[in-house]
Amino acid sequence: MNHSTSDQSLYLESEEGDNERKNLSDHEDDYGSLSDSSHDAYNQNHHDHHSRASPYSTAWPKSYRQSIDLYGSLPSPNLGFLANSSMSRLGSSFLSSTMTRRHTPETLPCTVTKPLLVDEEAPKHKRSSHFLLPSKPSSMVSHEMAIAKDSSFGQAVLNGVNVLCGVGILSTPYAVKEGGWLGLFILFAFGILCFYTGLLLRYCLDSHPDIQTYPDIGHAAFGTFGRILVSIILYLELYAMSVEYIILESDNLSSMFPNASLSIGGFHLDAPHLFALLTTLAVLPTVWLRDLSMLSYISVGGVIASVLVVLCLFWIGLVDDVGIHSKGTPLNLATLPVSVGLYGYCYSGHGVFPNIYTSMAKPSQFPAVLLTCFGICTLMYAGVAVMGYSMFGELTESQFTLNMPQDLVASKIALWTTVVNPFTKYALTISPVAMSLEELIPSNHGKSRFYAIAIRSALVFSTLLVGLAIPFFGLVMSLIGSFLTMLITLILPPACFLSIVRSKVTPTQVMVCILIMIVGAVCSAIGTYSALAKIIEKLNT
Repeated sequence: MNHSTSDQSLYLESEEGDNERKNLSDHEDDYGSLSDSSHDAYNQNHHDHHSRASPYSTAWPKSYRQSIDLYGSLPSPNLGFLANSSMSRLGSSFLSSTMTRRHTPETLPCTVTKPLLVDEEAPKHKRSSHFLLPSKPSSMVSHEMAIAKDSSFGQAVLNGVNVLCGVGILSTPYAVKEGGWLGLFILFAFGILCFYTGLLLRYCLDSHPDIQTYPDIGHAAFGTFGRILVSIILYLELYAMSVEYIILESDNLSSMFPNASLSIGGFHLDAPHLFALLTTLAVLPTVWLRDLSMLSYISVGGVIASVLVVLCLFWIGLVDDVGIHSKGTPLNLATLPVSVGLYGYCYSGHGVFPNIYTSMAKPSQFPAVLLTCFGICTLMYAGVAVMGYSMFGELTESQFTLNMPQDLVASKIALWTTVVNPFTKYALTISPVAMSLEELIPSNHGKSRFYAIAIRSALVFSTLLVGLAIPFFGLVMSLIGSFLTMLITLILPPACFLSIVRSKVTPTQVMVCILIMIVGAVCSAIGTYSALAKIIEKLNT
């Protein structure tokens, strides 16, 4: 398709790019999308199978694979003990250029899958850019990357830990406060169950070579309805996480600068509202980026940030003058359902697990990867929960950073680390949602720069409005964990497994899957009701 110079589109195609892609495949659909094919000697033996179009690669959302690869990947500098030689040559991405398919690189339809701005004059197979929006219409947009299936054990573990160990760790002491010490058994129980359901996703992926992502699994299990349902749930969870980032920034910045305020045209903004607005304005340009690889490189600090905040908490409790003061409550039945949602939120990583699995050079190591990830994260969650609640007792806030004495150096490090980290995470979290919505734009408007900017900007400001309307970090997290995470981690994986692999399922597996689904459904119902009731109660006070 030719575009005039005045068409400042985010989705411009170059004729050269079209010819290059045509050489990669024997089939092209009505939208110009390419079916999976091999252009690489590493995957040559899979060419015949992937030269045929797959129903999983042509159904909405086509952008899921690429967007979640960006969200869940951890590019980093060269680390010899983690990277092999080929990855060193590619810049040692932890997942070798944002996690790959088992067989072939994924090329998405040109109407929806070209968000990375690339100079047409750049050499072939090295097209990338780090610009905001295209300054010249000669730029083309492409999702294609140089990828290879060579993610090692260590790289997969780091990516798994990065996905699992997020802002949820800040609320584990609050979860103990809400449920009591005995509520910690829920954390360990969820860890075991979610580990098992992660393995079930692997069996679903292995059932057919075209199944690559969680929406693909939903499609294979329950048809188009299953694909759309799974996708909507996953995108809602990502959107809700973006709302949590706004609330997180507002809470922590206002705790550091409680007297900050702004009055404009008769409107007065107190510290929480002001910092929520400033955070939104700060992350907005990052959401407009069409190439998020730079943010992916920065987001490697996610694991480091989590470890650093945990170390600061232990330092304050064991070395500084705060100490251990509270014995706590053994069990708090009245608010135990809130803690159920908080603990459930801690293991929200199943949407990325299929990407991690399909990126591994040795897929047989995936169970060990999952076990290591869940072991590390559970120990961190439990350690923070015990230390935080022991230090602050019934005064524990929804984020333990709000309880830390601000005059201590370790507290300042923890607070600023907590504040800075979401700025690199927000765009990566909301972009999958934006890309899925961009796919729904009619083809005659789909290549307009205006629509892409409008969708992304509207999403960002909508998270601000939701965050201001429901500024309860812990309760919102409990709601996400109870409703969305339970579906993704405990209910859908066993249901999909029983549907896809039903001819090979043993009676024991059937019983275990049904039990897990019952546990997930009960916990989801109780936790969702409790979180909603408390949110409504707070809004009415």
